[in-house]
Amino acid sequence: MVDISDFSEKKEKVPGSLVCVGTGIGLAGQITIIAKSHIENADIVFAALPDSIADQWLQSLNPNFVNLQQFYVDGQVRTECYENMVSAILEAVRAGKNVVGAFYGHPGVFAWAPHESIRRARAEGFAAYMEPGISAEDCLYADLGIDPGSAGCQAFETSQLLFYKHIIDPSSLLILWQISLAGDHTLTTYDSNSRKLELTVQYLNQWYSNEHEVIIYEAPFLPTQKVRMDRIKLGELPQARLSMISTLVIPPAKKLELDHDTLAMFGLSAADLQFNKAQSQ
Repeated sequence: MVDISDFSEKKEKVPGSLVCVGTGIGLAGQITIIAKSHIENADIVFAALPDSIADQWLQSLNPNFVNLQQFYVDGQVRTECYENMVSAILEAVRAGKNVVGAFYGHPGVFAWAPHESIRRARAEGFAAYMEPGISAEDCLYADLGIDPGSAGCQAFETSQLLFYKHIIDPSSLLILWQISLAGDHTLTTYDSNSRKLELTVQYLNQWYSNEHEVIIYEAPFLPTQKVRMDRIKLGELPQARLSMISTLVIPPAKKLELDHDTLAMFGLSAADLQFNKAQSQ
């Protein structure tokens, strides 16, 4: 574990610092007090936010603002875009600036640039750390009324799930991020592909039937927008309208199964669990 106090000592010797904050999903309303304070007091703010309205709001907090969206180039591999973002952030830190990186949602969730910027800044002796923010997953639980503790939860970036040997538990909730990019390996596209979605459904059929109800979820960004929670059959996914912010939520397809051997090891029985469950309700 990294001791942040080490960085406070180094900060006296090495000017320049970095803190990466999250702005939440809902514009302005979900930013934490500490994240807002960091933005307002920074020498310069680098931000990756969804649109120009968000940019204007951020500039109202601190006019010394650099939009990281400029580093996205059509046809360029996304990892190269992220590398250019990190380079820009680190250049300001090395120049002795107190830098803030402001990122949509949570700065540590599906965001390589904040993690890498902090890692490199710390390696060079600068004070650098991350403040959490409200993520799309936090919004998902609230909007859909789902408690991940009720049956457990698994969450994957969709293509990573497809390309690696993960193990799916159909008795728990399954969340698939970036479902519109299912099966993409190029890191250059931002559009869904119906054929790859068909193959994704075929893969999921190992645990779920085409008739199993799933949810396409999108958290609202502006107060004028409504949450999207379209309930469809899994087999209908290839024809569904998807965007970069679409998430596929797959409810459990089977009930939790007791592990009687482990229960016995703890000196318990199924009846003990039922009693405790009734007491907690």
